[in-house]
Amino acid sequence: MDAQGRGRADNIDPADQWVLNPSTGEYELRLSPSAPQSSVPGPRRPNARDSRDSGASGGAPRGRGDAAAGGTREMRQVRGAEVPGPRRRRGAEPEPPPGRRNRRPVKKKSKAKKILAWTAGGTAFVLVAVGTAGYLYLKHLEGNVTTTDVGDAAKDGFSKDDAFNILIIGTDKRTGKGNEGYGDKNSVGHADTNILLHVAKDRTNATALSIPRDLIVNVPDCETTQADGSKKIIAGSDSARFNTSLGQEGRDPGCTMRTVKAVTGIEPDHFMMVDFNAVKTLTTAVGGVDVCLKHAVKDKDSHLDLPSGPSKIAGEQALAFVRTRHSWGNQGDLDRIKVQQQFMASLMRKMSSSDTLTSPTKLVKLAEAATKALTVDKGIGSVSTLKDVALELKKVPPKNISFLTVPVVDNPAEKVHATVVVDNTKAPSVFDAIKNDVSFTEVKKKQKAAKDAAAARLKGSKSAPSEVRVRVLNGGAEAGSAQETLNWLQTDEGVLKSENAGNAPAELSRTTLEYAPDQAPQARELAALMGLPGSALKPGKSVTNAQGLPAMTLTLGKDFKGAGVSLTAPTKAPEVDGKSTADKVQCAS
Repeated sequence: MDAQGRGRADNIDPADQWVLNPSTGEYELRLSPSAPQSSVPGPRRPNARDSRDSGASGGAPRGRGDAAAGGTREMRQVRGAEVPGPRRRRGAEPEPPPGRRNRRPVKKKSKAKKILAWTAGGTAFVLVAVGTAGYLYLKHLEGNVTTTDVGDAAKDGFSKDDAFNILIIGTDKRTGKGNEGYGDKNSVGHADTNILLHVAKDRTNATALSIPRDLIVNVPDCETTQADGSKKIIAGSDSARFNTSLGQEGRDPGCTMRTVKAVTGIEPDHFMMVDFNAVKTLTTAVGGVDVCLKHAVKDKDSHLDLPSGPSKIAGEQALAFVRTRHSWGNQGDLDRIKVQQQFMASLMRKMSSSDTLTSPTKLVKLAEAATKALTVDKGIGSVSTLKDVALELKKVPPKNISFLTVPVVDNPAEKVHATVVVDNTKAPSVFDAIKNDVSFTEVKKKQKAAKDAAAARLKGSKSAPSEVRVRVLNGGAEAGSAQETLNWLQTDEGVLKSENAGNAPAELSRTTLEYAPDQAPQARELAALMGLPGSALKPGKSVTNAQGLPAMTLTLGKDFKGAGVSLTAPTKAPEVDGKSTADKVQCAS
């Protein structure tokens, strides 16, 4: 039964039945003006059959007003009848609410402060999955989200305690009414818009890296899951456009994720995919997105028609705005990417504004539009997990969300330039900064304090290489890395008191060196030899080596690049042309 069947007028907007709970900062379902608000169903009403089955011979009276028999007020309404509560004697003092007997009223915190705290930060396409977080409504939204099995290309779950990378893919596939005139009607859905979103471990910053669709790459072989559950390996392609990593030859989003890793060295943890229709439905749900143009545009291809200066766009105009190519800069895809980044930043500001987050009507429409628009991997396929992702994302201040584009140059193999290749003089430092969680904006001092503490572990006296005693384990590096490192330490660096201890119990994303307090000089020497950052040093305890002597433990993680190759991360991100941040309003030109 819907909310309107619970004794309410037929003309009430269901969205108006969601109210902000100032204690939790979330919206909950309001079943009647006097009913308690709850985001979870109440207990089931016992009946005669229940009593017989349990062998009960007595218990509470089964009067109409008895909560044990009739349930809560919400439950009586859900069953379709308004049942009055127990009457009080004439002249008797009214009873206080349950749980409040003989207590002073609690002073509620400022609603405005709660709203401000709840609306801080935010990021597009993920933030939209959260807002009206009632239990029943989340279950409804669960059915809207489409999931795709991409195998080991994505992680099995989401961790709130780690940095994470989400690949956002916009396809040219047509879905929904009114999209017949867009793109190639026979398109299988290529990866036309691609943003690798990296969120720092401490949530002080995030980086949105755009990958041009016309970037020439080598698409690797990838395993895909067929409709019948069988697995199929799709052969890779050399010197292909990046957008063919999806759709072409039956490739799935997992193939695009693997291509991103091959090109950048950055491993996406999850993906989110949307199509043409998403731009229209999302912008309509929030009541339009503000954009700015330096000059008027009337584009015959995309049908965008806007004056110079500020405008508010939604629906068809919003889709035309992000599709327009020939009205910006050099009329190429790189200039369109800049405009799309400006649009994304504006959409993020709109979604995280109090105007949106304090409106139940907008939030309901936004949650419906977003979940219906999204296709995600199974690791984040539940609405509750998407909510967790969103809550982590909204911790990042918009001023510290940077928009970048992979540094590229024109393809030297072409006389008429239509594609681009990675600029190998500039791109590696950008990729390294993202991999090592380095912000492209100034962040709070707490991050600097943590880095200073890690750097302090490298300061002090060092032991001679011959006095360094260490066990080497492989904790996620390529096979044979532990033995390779052992050979290098003993042959090239004189660390003779070292041994190969095999594989670690679990894989690590980063290399670590654990040592006891009295082994700190040994740890500093080994860090200097291997180029380990201070963050890799983990004060702890020693272990016993094969000779029964105390030794340090060096565990080679997934970041291990080879024996003798430094693992010290950059401390400052490089300057990138065209960088922007989510808090700044820019005009498309």
